[in-house]
Amino acid sequence: MFKFLQDDPAREWVNIFIDGEAVLVPDQISVAAAVLYQKKGFTRMTPVNAAPRAPLCMMGVCYECLMVIDGQANRRACQETVKEGMKIERQMGAGEQS
Repeated sequence: MFKFLQDDPAREWVNIFIDGEAVLVPDQISVAAAVLYQKKGFTRMTPVNAAPRAPLCMMGVCYECLMVIDGQANRRACQETVKEGMKIERQMGAGEQS
């Protein structure tokens, strides 16, 4: 389970959309952390056998967190910070550009 170490009452929150669902997440976190925080389970499915994959390294090296972010496929979710109104989709396969 993914959770924050401290509950900061001064933390600001932003509205984003994950697979079309509006969710409220803490500001200034990565897209990968937001997906894990929302218990979405996986960020992409492999192009080879459609196996679900989830963030692993959280520092941009493993590429397991590839997602479609604001219409752009193959974005490393661990390297993107959430922004108000951001549209995020799990990437199915190789990730065609929209």
